[in-house]
Amino acid sequence: MEFIFEILKSVLFGIIEGITEWLPISSTGHLILVEQFIKFTQVSPEFWSMFQVVIQFGAILAVVILYWKNIWPFTKNKSKAMSQTGILSYLNKDIINLWMKIIVACVPAAIIGILFDEVFEELFYNPVCISIALIVFGIAFIIIENLNKTKENKSKKEKNSQITYKDAVIIGIFQLLAAIFPGTSRSGATILGGLLIGLSRPNAAEFTFYLAIPTMLGASLLKLVKFGLGFTGIELIILLVGMIVSFLISLFVIKFLMNYIKKHNFKVFGYYRIILGILVLAYFGLIR
Repeated sequence: MEFIFEILKSVLFGIIEGITEWLPISSTGHLILVEQFIKFTQVSPEFWSMFQVVIQFGAILAVVILYWKNIWPFTKNKSKAMSQTGILSYLNKDIINLWMKIIVACVPAAIIGILFDEVFEELFYNPVCISIALIVFGIAFIIIENLNKTKENKSKKEKNSQITYKDAVIIGIFQLLAAIFPGTSRSGATILGGLLIGLSRPNAAEFTFYLAIPTMLGASLLKLVKFGLGFTGIELIILLVGMIVSFLISLFVIKFLMNYIKKHNFKVFGYYRIILGILVLAYFGLIR
């Protein structure tokens, strides 16, 4: 019976990951907060530290499947190729250019994450820091959307090809904030960065999805390497169930978000973040 409960907890964490990874409300923050009340009882603390990151791998696969045509760099169409002859004739120049921008945007978080991952986890992976990050970035969403409302007539960057390398660096710096402070939200931070530099909401969200592929894959591999292959049988099942559930939920959530932001802004997520942050602070006795 206890084994069944552990699997059900993994399903719950997978649902939370699938929903919160793509909505700008912080997946890691939600997982850490929920774990304060619902804990695995048959896994090690080291496994939990790894699980809350590697579970994101399922969410990555959802992006890969939904946007395969936009990210697959090989082509048989010579008019789209980088060259008319040789190996480059099989590479789509626009998609290769997109991947170069994605890599540039990943550099800040990759370097800092590798060097200081454990330090950040020790310092900031707690309910108080998460709550503060939720509130601060919730306010930022509302402010930026209000500013955007006054610029509706100005042209927005609607396509990935309009994103410059400078834009990619700026978005990468915002992603770095999410790597340091849980509760910031990787998607939330990068979308905010995109909105600030003039990307349309759909383009900012889409570039965030692409950016998640190397970022989350790298973070997952780093955690797996640190953890090693010393899984118990139940730990392996828990991890696989969590990833599968996060994958299935992500398929629906990504489609929902892209449809939602065609007609609405991100302010609702800002209000949600503020309310959740205040409730968590109140629960932990910081607000009387």
